[in-house]
This record gives sequence, structure tokens and C-alpha cells, in this order.
Amino acid sequence: MTFDIKPPLLPELVALHGRWYPNKLAVIDEHSSLTWHELDQRSNAVANGLLAQGLGRGDGVAILMSNRVEYVEVLYGVFKAGAVAVPLNLAVSAKGLAGMMSDAGTRAAFFTGQEYEKVATQLSGLPQLQSRLVLSETDSATALAGTTDYREWRRSQSTQAPRVTIGDDDPCNIIYSSGTTGVPKGIKHLHRRRAQSMYELALAHRYHYGAVAICPIGLYSNIAWASLFCSLIVGGTCVIQKAFDASQWIDAVREHQVTHTMMVPLMFQRVLEARNFRPESVASLQAIISGGSPLYEQLKRQVAEQFRCAVIELYGLTEGFMTTLQPEEAEGRLGSVGKPVRGHDYLIVDDHDQPLPWGATGEICVRSVHWMVEYHNRPDATQETNYIDNQGRQWLRTGDIGRVDEEGYLYIVDRKKDMILSGGQNIYPADIESVMVTHPAVSEVAVIGIADATWGETPIALVVLRAGQNCPDASTLTTWTNERVGRRQKIRTVYFRDDLPRNPNGKILKRELRAEYETQSSTAQKEQEHA
Repeated sequence: MTFDIKPPLLPELVALHGRWYPNKLAVIDEHSSLTWHELDQRSNAVANGLLAQGLGRGDGVAILMSNRVEYVEVLYGVFKAGAVAVPLNLAVSAKGLAGMMSDAGTRAAFFTGQEYEKVATQLSGLPQLQSRLVLSETDSATALAGTTDYREWRRSQSTQAPRVTIGDDDPCNIIYSSGTTGVPKGIKHLHRRRAQSMYELALAHRYHYGAVAICPIGLYSNIAWASLFCSLIVGGTCVIQKAFDASQWIDAVREHQVTHTMMVPLMFQRVLEARNFRPESVASLQAIISGGSPLYEQLKRQVAEQFRCAVIELYGLTEGFMTTLQPEEAEGRLGSVGKPVRGHDYLIVDDHDQPLPWGATGEICVRSVHWMVEYHNRPDATQETNYIDNQGRQWLRTGDIGRVDEEGYLYIVDRKKDMILSGGQNIYPADIESVMVTHPAVSEVAVIGIADATWGETPIALVVLRAGQNCPDASTLTTWTNERVGRRQKIRTVYFRDDLPRNPNGKILKRELRAEYETQSSTAQKEQEHA
């Protein structure tokens, strides 16, 4: 006799927690909360409502909602119906949102009122969109023309468990990459791979039954899903905030005795700078993860000293790969992002796709138990990520430049596309940025390359100054930097800015900065030529 029993998939876990932990809080927002029983019942209603409209396995269902408990019940309801969740970045233009909905073949969409009003005029170009469910910002139903009031619709549905079997290889979600213009690539995951990734992350992040996570990032983000789904894996509680505010985040951690969080480095920096921050205010925290962009050594030390809990740095891809640097391993290698989590592997290759020995620098290629299945509708882009080694094994190209030390710890050098080629030499902006952020007046910095008639490209630094510090002028900060970097890394100049453009996951959008400053540089050069 054989048994084919596998760990539950995400929709199965919702039902199990609803049965065995009915009165335990599952999700909390700024105005309401749901127990696991309530979340199970509401997500059943969403699933049954979709099924009654003829939607099911493989059908795209878009979610354009601000962070709230209803987002979670909708998301889990989409899963339970066997449909494909398509969470969309609310910062994208109306045209961009419609483009992603079209690409995903969206047949139904859930909105909060403000988001619907933003995109409504673009929806006429989506003939396949048969259902528009809008959650009004208050309890009163204010149905908009051509829409259905979400709350009334959900209350009219059966709360019995839907009769749908979710298979391992059924599509779970399409998450669009972090572009803010055009139609970015849709990253498609399967249910088993998505669940497996969260099992592994929950282990690495030290989640347990009593965990209370806090999520201040939009729930359309893969980083936000990490907090939400890790809580689901263990039957914990997730506190979701509508938007990140450092002071409010600190208050929420204290109020709900939060134990776990995953945020981007900029958020941790803002928390440390908040007037109401005290180490005792976040004493309930047990383990935190920083991801999305590099956590520089200086900030990593500050976070570890002030938060006084396990500080874990994560390097990962939405496409499917993770490494973590655990605090027990951090001493002496704070610049590392650690080693792969269980079931993952990586190697470094050169520009000719030849594997490199440890200590060398090259592109990171990865293997993972929870790879995406494809870029949706983009076989060309999917093929471009493939790397086949000399044993015939398939790897995924990350586009990141890294190196591995003699003990196997990975260090991220930079994005391949952000590398600056100056005088035939490779310059990695992150090397310069890691120096500049140690200046007491520098809050944020981005180094980019601009065209140079002599060197091909030359680096410049774009700096956001720290409030309350003695602020140097551009010339002084340029000199200070060039005294501390290598001869080939010297920057041409510094430009001060009020802020840096970022995507919702905190990554600086260097392509926007390059376009802006390349234009400025070209204009200045022409003016000099005609002077």
C-alpha cells in the first residue's frame, strides 16, 4: 500500500485553519479583523460567486484594491475557485493597468472605489472582462455604473466549501514585474511551487504558530505576499497597513505585539529615524527580513543593534529563488546575502557562459524548487532567461552580478544592466554607493553612468541628504567620495535631489535616472560646444 499525501496547498490551509483554529485572528487592518473561520467563510463565498459566473481553472482575476482585510478574502477566494490571481500595482497608470489586465486575459476584477474610478475609462477595451466588483470605501453601497457592489455580492453567495480540486500544476498567480511604464512581464507560478516557496521562507524566517506579522507593503507585491503567506503556513496572524508610515508602523508593532516583519531597507532606515522609535517599542520582534534591495553594512549593524532580534537579509527573485544570511553567520561577512535556502542552488558564469570558480565575479544563475513556469505570453523572454550547463541542466539567468567567497557565501555586486563601462573597465555602482552611504549627511544615493566622450561612460552620484545634518556642497562630497574609492571608481560630480524614484518594492529606478541625467548631460555638452 502506498500513500500519496502532500503538504497542503495555500487554499487548503485556509480551510484547515478555519476548521481547527476558528477563533484565532488571521488578518487585521486599521479598521477591522477576521478570524480564520471568518476568512475561510468569506473566501468560500468569493470562490462560489466566481464559479457561479462561469469562472474557474485558468481564468485571470485581477485585484486592484488598497490594503485591507477584503483584499485577503478576495485573494484566497480566487485561489479556492481555481482561478489565477492577478494582483496589480496601484501606482501604474490607468493605461498600464488595462494593458496588464488584457495581457492576463482578465475575466473578472475586484476594485476599491478609488482604483475603479482611476481605470474605468480604460476598461471598454477589455471585452473579456465580464464582472467588475467594487468595494466602496464605506459600508454603504454606492454602486457605480456597470459595476456590482462587492459586499452585497459576497453576502449573497454560499459559504460552503467550493467543490473544486486544485492540482499541483494548476496556475496560481501572475505577478507583473515592477515596471511603471508599458506592460511589464507577467511572472506565472503554479500552486505547488508557490506553496513550496512559502514553506521554505517560513522556515528561514523562523515563523511559528504564535507569529504575528506586519505588512506595510501593497499586497500586489511579492514581498507583501511573503508576510501574508508565511502567516498562513503556520496559522499565525498578519497585520496589514494601508500604507507605510514609520511612526504608525512602530505604534502598530507595539499595539499588536508583532513578532515578524519583512520590509525593504529604506523602510528600516525610516523607522530608525522616526521620533517615536525606541528599542523597547519594537521589543516584541523576534525575526525580521530585509529584502528588495541591498541592506548596506552600516544600516545592517544599526538595525541589529536597535531591533535586538534576528536580522535576516534575503536576496530573491519573484521568478523563484532565495538566499538568506542568518544572524549566526553574519559576523565577518555582513556584506553577504548568505547561502541558498533549502532546495535551491546557484552558480556564477562569465560573459561566455562558462562557470567560474569561487572568488570570481560574474552573472548569477539559479535553480529552485519553486521556479515560475513562464513569463505569461512571452516565450521570447522566458527563453532569454534559460542557461543550460555542460551537464544539460537548466538554470535561470538573474541579470545580477555576484561573487561567492571560499565558504560559499554569495555577495551581490550589482545589476548587470546597471554596470558602468568606463575606459574598458567595469565599474559597479553598488561599490561606490556602499562608500557614500557612510557619510553622515547622506540618506540615500544612486550612482549611474552617463555618456563621456573620453571614457565612454563616467559615474555620477545622485544624493538625498539627511535632515538635521551639516550638509556639504556637491564639490566637497565629490572630493570626499573620490578619496575613498578606487582610481577607476571616481565620480564626476554629485547632484542633490529631494528623493529617488522607486518601485513599490523599494528598488531605485535607475533607468529613469539615466534617461533624465543623460538628457541633462547632452544638453550641457551642446551648450559648451556652442559657447
